[in-house]
Formats: sequence, C-alpha cells, structure tokens
Amino acid sequence: MNAPATTASLEQAFVLRLDRDGVATLTLNRGDRLNPLSSAMIAALTAELKAIAADPAVRAVVLAGAGRGFCAGHDMKEIHAHPDAGWQQGLFDDCAAMMQLIVAMPQPVIARVHGVAAAAGCQLVSMCDLAVAVPEAKFALSGIHNGLFCSTPAVGVARNINRKRAMEMLVTGDLIDADTARAWGLVNRVVPADALDAEVAKFTAAICAKSGAAIAMGKGAFYQQVDLGLADAYALAGRTMTCNLQSPDGIEGVDAFVSKRKAVWQGG
Repeated sequence: MNAPATTASLEQAFVLRLDRDGVATLTLNRGDRLNPLSSAMIAALTAELKAIAADPAVRAVVLAGAGRGFCAGHDMKEIHAHPDAGWQQGLFDDCAAMMQLIVAMPQPVIARVHGVAAAAGCQLVSMCDLAVAVPEAKFALSGIHNGLFCSTPAVGVARNINRKRAMEMLVTGDLIDADTARAWGLVNRVVPADALDAEVAKFTAAICAKSGAAIAMGKGAFYQQVDLGLADAYALAGRTMTCNLQSPDGIEGVDAFVSKRKAVWQGG
C-alpha cells in the first residue's frame, strides 16, 4: 500500500494532479522558476498524461502552472550543464513525444494560462486543444534573444497561427499580449483573472456533458485530417462519421434526437 502523500512530497513533486467530477487538473509545480520544462518536468508530465489517457473516468484535462507564470520554456541552466549533443537531442525527443501525447490522448486538454508562456511554454499552449488566458498573460518564441531559433516550439505555434505571424514571433522573440494571441488563434478566450477558472469550467462542463466516445474518436480524426489533402481528409472524416454512427453512443444519440428525448451516454 502506498504511503499517503505528505505536504513536503507534494511541494517537491514536479506535477500535481487533482481529479474532480471527471476533470483532471495538472499543475506544473516549479512556480519559483516559472515552471521550466526540465528533463524531470517533462518526465513527470509525460507520466501523468499517459495515466490520464488510459483512465476512462477522466473526460477532460486542465493544464496549469504554479506561481506567477505558466511556463518559461526549457531549463536553460540544465541545458548549460549538459553541453553534449546526445543529451540535448534526447531532451528534445522526449519533449516532442510529450507534446504529441497531448494531441494523441482521447481527452481534450485545456491550457489555463495566467502568466507568461515563452518558448517551449508557448509550444505547450499551442499543443493543447483549447486555451484560456488572462489579459495579463504574455506569449513569446523568445529563444532568439539567446541565439536560439525556437524551431521545436514553432511546430505547434505554426499549426495555430499563420506563417508570417509565426515568423514574426520567431525572428523578433517579442512578447505578444493575450488579446493578440486570441486574435491570431493561439488562445480561445481571454478573461479577467477572477473569471479564469469559471471560463475553463465552461469548457470542461460542456465536454463532460457530451459523449466521451464521440469526442475521443472525433479528436483523433480531427488532427489526422488537418494534415491530409482534401480528398484524403474527406475519406478519413467519412469513415470516422460512419464509425461514430455505428457506435453505441452514436446509435443512442440519433435515437434520442428522433424520439425527442435526452440522450443517455454509455458510461455517463
């Protein structure tokens, strides 16, 4: 039997997990350093995401940061301490795998951004399915200030905003504010700090009220089709719609619509 977590162990944990009403909240827990994506942070976050992906009781995920910022990107002190290319390549491979896990997992992931999200932290926001930010939040692909072009963060960001805006962020490294991030497509909502959790809860409540099977199937197909040509995208989407209709929740949803009654989703 595992020993109960102590206050000290929770303070030391890189990622904190809180489950409530089908929603798992993961908090990056190095707020004193703006939650850098160190090798240990990436490993801890990857482990939590894998556990959640396999947990049918979790319907939505909220990704948050402790302290005054969301995530400042990779841990430059750690990188400085490991100058060999092999270690550095391993770090970026592990980070890329974690980012792809967010997309591949069946549950929608919502970034709760209350402060700065820079470099790989901005990448983390971009890879989440949805994002809510406060007006004071700032976003940047800031590596160029240190002689580093944010090539890996650009993968996610350039899939959210258009190329010229992404390149502007990459070559200037300048911070953009939350309203600009929303206008460009990096975040969904910008709300005052005292409304941040309520706005995130609107998304999680909407997700939890729907068929989990349909959302999981649809999320997977959505990300597959956006990288395909038009004909292949429609072929994939059509197959997914057919599978959705043939699923228990699909059958239930159509019958409930025709019968003018509230659907009862399998498993809740």
